[in-house]
Amino acid sequence: MWLSTLEQVQRGFFCCSDGGTGVLFSALMLPQCSILATLSWYQNQAVHAALLAWMIAQFIKFVLGWRRRKQLDFTYFVSTGGMPSAHSASVSGLATSVGIQEGFSTPVFALALWFALIVMFDAQSVRRAAGEQARILNQVVEELLENHHLSQEKLAELLGHTPLEVGAGMLLGVLTAMLVHL
Repeated sequence: MWLSTLEQVQRGFFCCSDGGTGVLFSALMLPQCSILATLSWYQNQAVHAALLAWMIAQFIKFVLGWRRRKQLDFTYFVSTGGMPSAHSASVSGLATSVGIQEGFSTPVFALALWFALIVMFDAQSVRRAAGEQARILNQVVEELLENHHLSQEKLAELLGHTPLEVGAGMLLGVLTAMLVHL
């Protein structure tokens, strides 16, 4: 008899994937089960696609920044904003990978797609607006510094993305996911 998830937890049983057979392990097996469940994420192609797309996007930012400024700046590997959008690349890679694995008509793909659309909308609207506001505030503070002694700490201005940066990130993510699934 199969138990509901709540009943499994209440009775001390924990389900752990063993290749799809659905074997239940008792609470005594929990340490092995937790280790297997924790380590299994690294075999997930959707995780590979999302992470690889993010890494490629950040590397492209690093190279473009190096060419533009003629100096190495490793902060590009963890920075927000710029070309291409690593957020867009990552969530597009994730959604595409989920679609390839599970099917483009499944609810889990719909969830991944909706998540990607929200992240990309946020990157080019809310975060971009915050970056513009930071730029204006930095100008105001700079003008005030001429007459007053204020903190010289500046706000981060490169927070969001242009539609082109988001589109480039999306394309990078889709292509990366397709390569991961070859």
